[in-house]
Amino acid sequence: MKKIAILGSTGSIGTQTLDVVRANQDIQVLGISAGRNVKMLEKQVREFHPSLVAVWDETAAADLAVRISDTQTKVVSGMEGLVELARMPETDILVTAVVGMIGIRPTMEGIRAGKDIALANKETLVTAGHLIMPMAKEYGVQILPVDSEHSAIFQALHGEKQKEVHKLLITASGGPFRGRKREELAHVTLADTLKHPNWVMGQKITVDSATLVNKGLEVMEAGWLFDMDLDHIQVVVQPQSIIHSMVEFKDGAVMAQLGTPDMRLPIQYALYYPERRYLDGERLDFRKLKQITFEEPDMETFLGLPMAMEAAKKGGSMPTVFNAANELAVKKFLQEKIGFLDIYEIIGQSMARHTVIQDPGLEEILAVENETYRWIESRW
Repeated sequence: MKKIAILGSTGSIGTQTLDVVRANQDIQVLGISAGRNVKMLEKQVREFHPSLVAVWDETAAADLAVRISDTQTKVVSGMEGLVELARMPETDILVTAVVGMIGIRPTMEGIRAGKDIALANKETLVTAGHLIMPMAKEYGVQILPVDSEHSAIFQALHGEKQKEVHKLLITASGGPFRGRKREELAHVTLADTLKHPNWVMGQKITVDSATLVNKGLEVMEAGWLFDMDLDHIQVVVQPQSIIHSMVEFKDGAVMAQLGTPDMRLPIQYALYYPERRYLDGERLDFRKLKQITFEEPDMETFLGLPMAMEAAKKGGSMPTVFNAANELAVKKFLQEKIGFLDIYEIIGQSMARHTVIQDPGLEEILAVENETYRWIESRW
């Protein structure tokens, strides 16, 4: 019986993780968490009977405690609550499905407690990969990627030797605005942006896909996960989202992982690795699949990717600034306080004013995040 805890059980990845649990009879959910979605948490508590539930918002936590007072589930709140969930003695795997840098500290605590990490939180490695990866090695835990692109690379590398890898090819759908030019993006709406052509994702990640920030974050994350420098990581637009990513080896061979756009596959693969389980759902039908096409990403229109590459090359605390500026800019865009192109403006200005801190510790990373937020709020 696998025993798991989920950071972010009410979001897109968290709910699909619970779908995987429902489809299998040998996973026990011992802990769940969310920001403030009390109604969904209550339903999850009553279905899965976790022993612990962590709620970021203290008021929401108090509300949930009243709602589930007839159960045996303990309710905790704030960062202390997330850390307690991450360190639960009985669990084997911590699924980090929460969005944002809030996931860094609980992930680190989970590693210290000897938990394997099913990682769906990009920000953890983007901002603190230099801390996380050595820590995982020190404590002998696995970092199992859940993002479809990183899972595809992980699957293609299974059984292969790291020294024989020449290049990682990360695929992108191109998002809802693929093919448009910069002037055409000046007046796109929030509703337009949230219409992803292939994937069903949370709002923040859907916006990141439209700006190509998401792909930039994935490039940085891949560098840490697979110990590859930026010069050997390439982004390729694959509009059908059939090829989820590829690995090119030094002899020229390329291995690709293909499948329908279904996040349950990489989630289940991470939970059961190295075993493969049956997964109900649509299959690729090569009799109907007419073509798979490729394009280069438009780096002049979609600035999220080149900005991310610049942040990664500068290193140190700059990826934290890039990530924090994007998080707040996307939040403002979702609130319809700024336009689509303003996201790039906020990121660019935030990076331009920052003096890089080399090898920042956790407290420095969090301080840079907060300082970036304060600067943006004072101007937008």
